[in-house]
Amino acid sequence: MTVVTIAVTGIVAVLLAVSLKGIKGEYGTYVVMAAGFFIFFYGMGKLTTIIDTMKEIQSYIKINNIYLSTLVKMIGITYIAEFAAGICRDAGYGAVGTQIEIFGKLSVLAVSMPILLALIETLQVFLS
Repeated sequence: MTVVTIAVTGIVAVLLAVSLKGIKGEYGTYVVMAAGFFIFFYGMGKLTTIIDTMKEIQSYIKINNIYLSTLVKMIGITYIAEFAAGICRDAGYGAVGTQIEIFGKLSVLAVSMPILLALIETLQVFLS
């Protein structure tokens, strides 16, 4: 599938949800959630391509595995947090969505701390 197919899937789901909103509002939410999960799992399938490409890059320039695994973790945390926050906002619970986003940002920061420390140590070696 292409981006156009995914976009059309999303638009159709939203239009169907809007038309169902007048009958029963929760059905529209369910349709949007189903489309969201479909797009989410399709996006996760694309992750294998990204990981394979990162491994190929690693074979060329000899990057430590820790850096690449941390990068993949950061991408995953961001993707899941944004997805969950979007669903919460669509359901009318924007405060919960905002809290999920904040937790996602803090999680990315926590995961990236070892890389930040390695960068600071490298700078310290260069400056001394």
